[in-house]
Amino acid sequence: MTYSEIIRQVMIEQKLSQQKFAEAIGVNQTTVSQWLLGNKKPGFDSIRLMYEKFGIEPNALFGID
Repeated sequence: MTYSEIIRQVMIEQKLSQQKFAEAIGVNQTTVSQWLLGNKKPGFDSIRLMYEKFGIEPNALFGID
């Protein structure tokens, strides 16, 4: 799975809009949109917060099993 697919899956499971997901990790909605489109990759701080808030493993975001 790509990082965008993982983020999208978590959003669906948690029933979160892009805006609510963005608020939870301290970024704007446009940033989340860019991640989902694959145009941008999350930075270190965002990855750390995704792990803390949603349990998304950093290695999974990087495609490491």
